[in-house]
Amino acid sequence: VKRMLILPPSKDGDLNSYYMAYITQDKVGLQILPLDGNPYKSSAMICHSMGVSSLACSYDGRYVFTAGGVDKTVFSWEISLSALEAAAALGGKDLVPFYSLLEGGRDGELVRAMEDFFYYCQLRNQGIDSMETRRVSTQIPLTEVPFVMRALGFYPTEQEVIGLEDMQNEVKFSRYAETGNHVTDVDLEEFIKLFVNHRPAFGTSSEELCSAFQVLGAVVENGRPVITREELLELLQARGEHMTEEELGECFMTLLGFNVEGGRSEARISQYKLLLESELPPDITVDTFATDILGFHVATQELPPEQDSSSSITCKDSFEQM
Repeated sequence: VKRMLILPPSKDGDLNSYYMAYITQDKVGLQILPLDGNPYKSSAMICHSMGVSSLACSYDGRYVFTAGGVDKTVFSWEISLSALEAAAALGGKDLVPFYSLLEGGRDGELVRAMEDFFYYCQLRNQGIDSMETRRVSTQIPLTEVPFVMRALGFYPTEQEVIGLEDMQNEVKFSRYAETGNHVTDVDLEEFIKLFVNHRPAFGTSSEELCSAFQVLGAVVENGRPVITREELLELLQARGEHMTEEELGECFMTLLGFNVEGGRSEARISQYKLLLESELPPDITVDTFATDILGFHVATQELPPEQDSSSSITCKDSFEQM
């Protein structure tokens, strides 16, 4: 989005609603506020195929004007807020529009997994081995959201999870203007909206992982890039979002199945180097990393001999989580 502006009140739309006009690289669009991720509350169309440079609206909010760049043209667009409201109404209420954005819809495996993980998280928060009477609730603590996200295959960085402008604060301050209080718990409906709005539009592609190995690894005799076990551990601790030795040990303990519940075991973490030496091969290929460590199904194939060995691996479009 290159530019946004709030439209003046108009009789054409809902007098209790606010509307926003925006431009992207080549499109102009309308959005019903507040932003909640509902795809039916937004509508856009191409306005300048060679790029749009500016946006303005009339005093009464009935027209939007866009200026092109290379084409040196100005277009006037008549706004129909009632049509936008009708499209939003036809899209459904509550979670119906969001289910359409999830694989399989309302009755799909992803939604069932969300429900299972959501309620399992309540057990985890109360203690897996607790013998006390369970407190069944419709909410989980906001601090548990990152664990459920990762269990569903979305791995946000710590900055994305706890940063000042990221998902936890989006929920934490969502009702602050109305009540003056912070939100500390999230229900399933709010969680599904969070997941839809923050997960990547596309999953981790095999090409990205292969490219990372080609950049960070060394090419061996068969032309396939590999990273040594020691180099992998060093890269995870020193590159990107730094991990402490304890965090790294806990992650590998969980990935390799020695810490299934995600709890901490100080004795095991202190000995994780010995464990990794016995569980990880000295040289790690992209296949080993994807299937044996991350738990993805991955298929690779060799390029014809005449092609450049620096690009010797062609993978499928995406990984499938086991």
